Amino acid sequence: MHRQVFLLASAQALFQTVSVLVMTVGGLAGAQITPRPELATMPIAAMFLGTALMTFPASHLMARFGRRAGFLLGAALGIAGGVIAAAGIWLSQLYLLSFGTMLVGSYQAFAQFYRFAASEVADDAFRSRAISYVMAGGIVAALLGPLLGRLGGSLLTPAYLGSFLILAVVSLLAVGVLMGLKEPAAKAQLQYDGPGRSWAEIVTQPAYLVALFSALTGYGVMILAMTATPIAMKHHQHDLAASATVIQMHVLGMFLPSFFTGALIARFGVVQIMLAGVAILAAHVALTFTGTGFTSFASALVMLGIGWNFLYIGGTTLLTTTYSPAEKSRAQATNDMTIFAVGLACSFSAGGLLQLFGWQMLNAILLPWLALAALALIWFALRGRATQTP
Repeated sequence: MHRQVFLLASAQALFQTVSVLVMTVGGLAGAQITPRPELATMPIAAMFLGTALMTFPASHLMARFGRRAGFLLGAALGIAGGVIAAAGIWLSQLYLLSFGTMLVGSYQAFAQFYRFAASEVADDAFRSRAISYVMAGGIVAALLGPLLGRLGGSLLTPAYLGSFLILAVVSLLAVGVLMGLKEPAAKAQLQYDGPGRSWAEIVTQPAYLVALFSALTGYGVMILAMTATPIAMKHHQHDLAASATVIQMHVLGMFLPSFFTGALIARFGVVQIMLAGVAILAAHVALTFTGTGFTSFASALVMLGIGWNFLYIGGTTLLTTTYSPAEKSRAQATNDMTIFAVGLACSFSAGGLLQLFGWQMLNAILLPWLALAALALIWFALRGRATQTP
């Protein structure tokens, strides 16, 4: 059990390095190619489009052929995506660059199931910690993703060509790690025992709806602000090194708490931790109004990462209580597809909203969304359903 969780955490570290690398330089690479500011974040939006489109197929493929085969296919798509995106940079073709990042998003669609795979190999006492430890693999990504994006940005000509070639190499390393993954036969068989409930019965459960809405709130708010950050910092005269450092600190905020988020959930309850996540995201919004210097950007983005962590891991933990092994394919795929559809909308709109509203107001308009998430969690707690969580 612990060995499998370690392999999944290692694969998570490599996958998140790829994702963070795209988030760090994707908008800047797009802005280098296109003169239209509203299209600058298209490569990042294409990554989320690839995830949204591939989530259901990825879930069904893994239900049929197993987690290991699906995870290896995803990493292979990451290799292809890096090479094609690099070709888009070389040819100054925004759509080719975006197609490459869309394949990277398809890799992400498979990799998002690492945390569910961890929950499946873990026993009840270890489950929330197993999810947290896999997510903690992102700490490596926090250090490597922005660093590799920055290193590759000036490594070759034109700029950022090297970044996407490095992305392909990291995806290749993930293939090597995933080769050692073994899916427990007994757990793999459970998914075929009985038809389970209908899709509508699964997704209309109050616990499922609250888990989904909370996770997509954390992800949507985080993606919108994170996608806009490198462009906003460039507008305020910060260089690539400063932007990469801020993204690095942000991703550390996303994943460093994973070492204790599971323990906090076990001690205080999942709803309380998710409410704390909403409050921390509101603190991020408040910090954006302290100015546009490096410290303001860095402190706001750290809060953004921590708030995402509490909502995303809390939402995943709550979600695992709402379905049986026979229902997991539909339940997990619906959750992740919805989250990444929201991520797609947020990433694509970030450039236009930043141009329209500016950095502070872009974040301020997120407050009603956060208020609605808090109300949903409070309503759920009052219904007494929080006692269902591990």
